[in-house]
Amino acid sequence: MIALVRGEVVSIGLDHAVVLASGLGLKVLATPAALAGLRVGVEATLHTAFVVREDSQTLFGFDEADERDVFDTLMTVSGVGPRLALATLAVHTPDALRRAVAGDDLNALQRVPGIGRKGAQRMVLELAGKLGAATGALEAPATAAPAGIAPDVVEALVGLGWNARAAEAAVTAVTERGEASADDAAGILRAALRELAGVPRG
Repeated sequence: MIALVRGEVVSIGLDHAVVLASGLGLKVLATPAALAGLRVGVEATLHTAFVVREDSQTLFGFDEADERDVFDTLMTVSGVGPRLALATLAVHTPDALRRAVAGDDLNALQRVPGIGRKGAQRMVLELAGKLGAATGALEAPATAAPAGIAPDVVEALVGLGWNARAAEAAVTAVTERGEASADDAAGILRAALRELAGVPRG
């Protein structure tokens, strides 16, 4: 298992980064929050989970070991694969997820794209007692105002399965409300994912 990657960041996309480690350029899928803390040309350390499927081998990266551990636990839930687990952590921090599960907050869990009411109920049932208690402070709301990179975020959302009209509407809404900083594509993407909660994909 590849549990940690350390190396120079070669490039950063909306859903991944390429990290040069021991002469290898590793593509690491990550949450918007993790990507927001990376800088091209600067050494970074990511806690990772290596997921092997019949048709793929994918590396997922996180700021903290706790996030990685929660990711692994999420994948024990019936119907939750790595992409959905990553989407969950794109919308909720580990502590926010712990509070949602402990408080049976189905609405919070349904803010994750791809999780409906039944999926949220299953998460509460199957994650009960597995995540531990929340330890951090409540999350502060995002601030400031974004703009010019909206088309890239729309493209990323379309790639995740939403139709272009819904993606554009979500990006426009979060942009007008100033829910991410001006040049923060990852922040806009995270806010748009929350906006799209409950919107059918495709």
